[in-house]
Amino acid sequence: MENIDPKHTESGEAPKPIEKDYESHKADPGPAKPAVTEKDEDGAGSVLKWILPIAVIIGLIVWFAMRK
Repeated sequence: MENIDPKHTESGEAPKPIEKDYESHKADPGPAKPAVTEKDEDGAGSVLKWILPIAVIIGLIVWFAMRK
C-alpha cells in the first residue's frame, strides 16, 4: 500500500459545494445538484437484501448436499 496515488487520499477538508456555475469552475468542478439531492428509490439495495440471503441459503444447501 505504499504506492498510493495522492489524488485518491482523503484530505479531511470539507467537500466541495454543489456546482451552480460550471463554466467558471470547468477545470475543477464540484458535484452536480442531482448527484447530491437525488433520492435512491429504485436502487439495487432493496433487491440485494432479498437476493443475497436466498443465494446464501441455496449455496449452503448445495454445499451440504455435495459434501456427503
